[in-house]
Amino acid sequence: MEIIPAIDIIDGQCIRLKKGDFSEKTIYSDDPVEVAAMFRDRGFERLHLVDLDGARAGSVVNWSILERIFNKTGLVIDFGGGIRTDSDVEIVFQSGAAMITSGSIAVKDPASVIRWIEKYGPEKIILGADVNKGKISVDAWQTETIHEIFGFIDGYRNMGIQKVICTDISTDGMMQGPAFELYGKLRLQFKDICLIASGGISSMADLDELVKIGVDGAIIGRAIYEQTITFKDLQKFIK
Repeated sequence: MEIIPAIDIIDGQCIRLKKGDFSEKTIYSDDPVEVAAMFRDRGFERLHLVDLDGARAGSVVNWSILERIFNKTGLVIDFGGGIRTDSDVEIVFQSGAAMITSGSIAVKDPASVIRWIEKYGPEKIILGADVNKGKISVDAWQTETIHEIFGFIDGYRNMGIQKVICTDISTDGMMQGPAFELYGKLRLQFKDICLIASGGISSMADLDELVKIGVDGAIIGRAIYEQTITFKDLQKFIK
């Protein structure tokens, strides 16, 4: 299972939210580039980078921070937040992202996501499945849709998606453990998809349980920043 550290950006700062609530913001650094460099220096090769300003604005905002992170670190970055148009996709890839995460746009404009899969290849387009009580949420998690998660993922699998980041909003940033039951059900139904868990991971025991479930990757944010999971623990786990 791949460990993927996360950086969420608001106003140029590295932050974390609780359950996607913008009023529940914790600032961890004023310099996301240096945070990314720290991850690289600790041996990580991947980064999950989220433009929360872009998610709220409905277009990519922090592409220049992405560019600076990539130029300094060379990390393999998946970028999400505010990607709505072909030009958004182009600037994100030109700025150094190896992959994009399509969340809200995958609900609102499936034709664009299908076009991007065909143009860039399924290895570069990740489906962002942000779920609350079984239903997909969009617009920086502020709007719940009628789309049930299993049907949502299945539809995109039939259209070529190979990678899914699934975040259970109720667990995100809460440090109370991830949605094991949900991930277990998704793993059973979608054996051929690269499934990445996100939200609530707070301990090495959580990671051990996700390994048992069989997810392919785990995104970790607050647990690293607050050191409930240490770099030493992660290095042992990876080895």
